[in-house]
Amino acid sequence: MCGIAGILHLDQGGRVDPALLRSMITPLAHRGPDGVGFHHDEGIGLAHSRLSIIDLEGGAQPIHNEDESVWTVFNGEIFNYVELRADLERKGHQFYTRTDTEVLVHLYEEEGDAFVDRLNGQFAIALWDKRDRRLLLVRDRPGILPLFFRHEPGRLLFASEVKAILPAMATSPSLNPRALDQLMTFWAPASPETLLDGIEEVSPGEMLVVESGSVSRRRYWDWRFPAPGEHRQGKEDALAEELHDLLLDATRIRLRADVPVGAYLSGGLDSSAIAALIRRHDNISLRTFSLTFQDPGLDESGPQNRVVEHLGTDHSVVHCTADSIAERFPAAIRATESPILRTAPVPMGLLSGLVRDQGYKVVLTGEGADEVLGGYDIFKEAKIRQFWARNPDSSFRSMLLKRLYPYLELHQRESRAYLERFFGQALDTPEAPFFSHLPRWTTTAKIKDFFSNDLRASLADDAKATLMARMPDALRGWHPFNRAQYIETKTLMAGYLLSSQGDRMLMANSVEGRFPFLDHRLMEFANELDPKYKMRGLKEKALLKRAMRRYLPPETVDRYKQPYRAPDIAAFFGPGGPPEYVSERLSRDALKDSGYFDPDRVERLMKKIAAGRAIGAKDNMAFVGILSTQIWHSHFVDRVPRSPDGGSLA
Repeated sequence: MCGIAGILHLDQGGRVDPALLRSMITPLAHRGPDGVGFHHDEGIGLAHSRLSIIDLEGGAQPIHNEDESVWTVFNGEIFNYVELRADLERKGHQFYTRTDTEVLVHLYEEEGDAFVDRLNGQFAIALWDKRDRRLLLVRDRPGILPLFFRHEPGRLLFASEVKAILPAMATSPSLNPRALDQLMTFWAPASPETLLDGIEEVSPGEMLVVESGSVSRRRYWDWRFPAPGEHRQGKEDALAEELHDLLLDATRIRLRADVPVGAYLSGGLDSSAIAALIRRHDNISLRTFSLTFQDPGLDESGPQNRVVEHLGTDHSVVHCTADSIAERFPAAIRATESPILRTAPVPMGLLSGLVRDQGYKVVLTGEGADEVLGGYDIFKEAKIRQFWARNPDSSFRSMLLKRLYPYLELHQRESRAYLERFFGQALDTPEAPFFSHLPRWTTTAKIKDFFSNDLRASLADDAKATLMARMPDALRGWHPFNRAQYIETKTLMAGYLLSSQGDRMLMANSVEGRFPFLDHRLMEFANELDPKYKMRGLKEKALLKRAMRRYLPPETVDRYKQPYRAPDIAAFFGPGGPPEYVSERLSRDALKDSGYFDPDRVERLMKKIAAGRAIGAKDNMAFVGILSTQIWHSHFVDRVPRSPDGGSLA
């Protein structure tokens, strides 16, 4: 993958300052350490930092068509570029590189804005049509790759990361309080908002069109589900075979590269399936990479080793300690450009560092399987709560909870009562659009108890109401399982898992991640299926398990899903005490300076932690969320030096 940046003057005139454009691309060197390229034309400047994966010698960007009337800078991969190129050459187009990027300019010549519908890939594209003075900014369907922009009077700035827009801004950056409120509910801002006021993202599946001085947005793809009764039915073996073939081809085309390709291996079904399919497609030595933890409750080295032995992969491991999380936490926040509520992204940064140290630039992962094929506990919780709503006097509640969380001591009255309070929320409105997510969001939103009075006063809109206004009208008519899937993909997956825990931790070490489960053909196939093929009772990803039994041992296929977690509060408060930056960022002066949190309430939380009384999700998310927000403020608001012309030099 790569980094892109650019400036467009909307009045058809104006010269883009080459030094300013360079100052935008420089902060993206981690995304593209292999080269930098620029294109300047009247009123437009494009910049690119390259991570060379395909056509190592000849694929430098920006790329143009035959008469140089169409230019592009591009972050990502077009996996079906081989087939697209062959079709375009038959139609007379002439190519001067072997890279997938050049397909974009010729495909746009051929099909106009509809070119994006032909792409199978993960991408953030800036395409400049010189003749019509049109700029297109396009983001891939599920939102794997980031793309941000800022619309200022007379010009538009865009880049792969927010930190690349800051050097060109005419004003100092400041917090968007609505986005922080949303993050403290959904784990990420509601797209297209970002944490910085005046900077937006191009949403997943969206095309931004800039022409004639105006900016318009167009959704070219979205998750869509059938109305109840119209889902696809069929023999399960036949559907499993179709899923297998789609996933095999999605994996096959994601192995296209001129550099070695490895794979992440967690020991769970999803990553194991991808590793097995790689071996099925190409029976060469496969490099796999895993995380291990000190805490046996978090460590999955046993299941990992069983899969490694079964598939015969060449395996490497990075051991994650509490100290390593605390040490790398500030750098992770600079990479995420966002507060986070759990430390889980930090070990993923360690893992991508291992990949890079072993000489690899590309890894395939199992990300997306749970959202697409129904694997998360939240989907199970929603089914149980739907049952409770229909059967309010049922005596099976405790038994269902015990099946859902076999590792919890549910025979204890306190645990049972707590879970029934937690999951019993909103049972009188089971058809509410957000029914599936309300317990989780209510717990997360308790962090907002720590907000300062000033921040509260600045919040005019409820986060859930804002999100609801951005949901499609069809949402209410979908099957409850599909509603839960859609909400999960639009909040946690796109905003957090693919961003803070995905792209940002990969690219911090110049590593490209590829996601076969997020191939749009596979997503569209899965969306059509009756939910019963995804979750049988409380057994997740039923169809995927049926499809993968031929490759993996039963203990891997049938293993109870273990959510990926990392130490939170415990990572910062070991025998040596917290790192110095914790006390600095959470001091009364620092809290007053940012103005986001109430110093007295934060002080009480810190005393609770020091006394060893901080337990559970609420305290862990509050501590990590507040600390990461304070670190974010120091990186992106408080310490942004200014250039002589008033722009910042972040």
